[in-house]
Amino acid sequence: MTYLNKLFNLEGKVAAITGAGGHLCGEMARALAQAGCRIAVLDLREEKARKVAEEIESKGGECVYSAIDVAEKAEFERCLDKTLEAYSRVDILINGAGINAPTPILEISAEEWDNILQIQLRSVLFGCQVFGRQMLQQKSGSIINISSASAGPPLSKAFTYSVAKAGTLNLTQNIAREWATSGVRVNAIRPGFFPTQWSRENFITPDREAAILGHTPMRRYGEPSELVGGVLWLASDASSFVTGAEIPIDGGFSAMTI
Repeated sequence: MTYLNKLFNLEGKVAAITGAGGHLCGEMARALAQAGCRIAVLDLREEKARKVAEEIESKGGECVYSAIDVAEKAEFERCLDKTLEAYSRVDILINGAGINAPTPILEISAEEWDNILQIQLRSVLFGCQVFGRQMLQQKSGSIINISSASAGPPLSKAFTYSVAKAGTLNLTQNIAREWATSGVRVNAIRPGFFPTQWSRENFITPDREAAILGHTPMRRYGEPSELVGGVLWLASDASSFVTGAEIPIDGGFSAMTI
């Protein structure tokens, strides 16, 4: 085994990923599978989870999939049981499920507020509690949460989402501190702008695109594959002394002022 292979080796590790039927976390699932991980693809939309699982299996990877409602702790318990039934352990968790809305601040309903916070933030707590308990028993594991450029300072037009992402960062740091001597690391990646078709239709007007790219030193959006290096690093022993960190992957957005 070469030096780099040994440093970043993920062969045989088990990774569970919520939101894995989506634009970014689907790419993470496929990348971890290519790195030798066995994957649990978890998504509210079972058909999308199945499609990602089939793509992984078509390339020789090992995979199970399941629908999950991340607003319910019992759903995490069920999916952990399914993962353990298939693979007997879990080494990596990516809390990636998420929703957003561009509702103006005076028009945000209690239902919308609660729904976004449940999916974006409460689910991170549940994922860490359920899968983290298993990792604590194993005395090893890596949890990767998805922060955002909106975690602070907040982005316009994403009011509830920004609150949730600020909470995700705070929760990541809190749990990382609590578990730092247990062998379980908890970190976050902070993506910049990786627009989906939905976000292009609901958030990104020509003026907003000009503002985004004008504040991004690389002057372009990110590609989902550009998140993979950070994920593989945080999942592997190459980051064995890293916990409570937020890793920006944003083309320089967080470094920009004028």
